[in-house]
Amino acid sequence: MQIRPVTLARLLCLFPLAMLAACSAHGASQGAPTSGFEIIQSWPHDPKAFTQGLVYRDGRLYEGTGLNGRSELREVNLETGEVLRRVALEDRHFGEGLTLLGGKLYQLTWRSQVGFIHDAATFQPAGQFRYTGEGWGLTNDGTSLIMSDGSSVLRFLDPATFTVQRTVKVKDGGREVSRLNELEFVDGEVYANVWGTDLIVRIDPATGRVTGWIDLTGLLAPSEQHGDEDVLNGIAYDPATGRLWVTGKLWPRLFQIRVAPR
Repeated sequence: MQIRPVTLARLLCLFPLAMLAACSAHGASQGAPTSGFEIIQSWPHDPKAFTQGLVYRDGRLYEGTGLNGRSELREVNLETGEVLRRVALEDRHFGEGLTLLGGKLYQLTWRSQVGFIHDAATFQPAGQFRYTGEGWGLTNDGTSLIMSDGSSVLRFLDPATFTVQRTVKVKDGGREVSRLNELEFVDGEVYANVWGTDLIVRIDPATGRVTGWIDLTGLLAPSEQHGDEDVLNGIAYDPATGRLWVTGKLWPRLFQIRVAPR
């Protein structure tokens, strides 16, 4: 569920998850600890890109975008935001999460229940795969594809057969954390945007236990936000250098950040 306008205030009213996240973000005694951030650098980002997936490997930045008729797989120049290569999805598909594994880019769709595979070097099609339910976020741990569907559950998929190897339910203490969106594997943890909020949740992939939160409130200046849909979404990590990038749907900036005490 990616296009219905939603505000954090509305989430706080409607979803126990958001209440938990807000309490964590404000230093409540219960729940995992919350970190803040420091901006290291920022670069231009296409303000028309409805960002759904973000990947950085070997000096290349890849992005998956959404919306019917506007969904694409892209390679983007980090310094300028220029789109270097693009592959458009058919108009009937709403692009979602993206990950790179074994030289192949795997891209989900929201409700089509089909994912697309492209060769990372050539952008040529390399296959498709099927799954049940909605597709939201996608990452990998080097062995399995890790997928979110908007619930509190992460699925671990065999990248050869796409069968579900196992699932974990994400919880902070006794409370489930749902609306897990874009995913990234960072130093043995899964980072997940919580849709409609300024929060990233850090997850132990073995158990689903929340190990911490990152509160990115104020990252994008209010003057650069123009609607309810331009929410935080997009996490990329470079394991070679430890650099971490974040952006959002329709954001004009891409940020390199450092997780820091609040």
